[in-house]
Amino acid sequence: MNIIKNMFTGIGKRKTSVAKVFLLEGSGVITVNNKTFDEFFSGIGEEKELIKTPFILVNFNNKYNLDIKVQGGGISSQLEAIRLAITKALCTMNTEYRQIFKQKLFLRRDSRIKERRKYGLKKARKASQYSKR
Repeated sequence: MNIIKNMFTGIGKRKTSVAKVFLLEGSGVITVNNKTFDEFFSGIGEEKELIKTPFILVNFNNKYNLDIKVQGGGISSQLEAIRLAITKALCTMNTEYRQIFKQKLFLRRDSRIKERRKYGLKKARKASQYSKR
């Protein structure tokens, strides 16, 4: 049985997306749901850099392999959930990083989710047009 040393984990959420990140020492390979990062997020451009910002803040470029499991939500909410999970994993690695991430507001979970539809309305708040006469 393989016992992995120096593995750090973090869980991040955004809207209905949930991301679990496993940090392992390595060469900087990123896999998302058993696919390469570029293969999984092939349709987006500059937003891919959102994931690398926590590593840039603590100067950890290509020192750790990322194994990411993400489900639910859309592409942008998945990316933000992954970023939150990475920052939490880095904070478990070294507690001194917590101050850096707190200043940049990376440890905040954005709790805004889609509001439910109410009966009598077309959407959550959209009603049919009111006619006075």
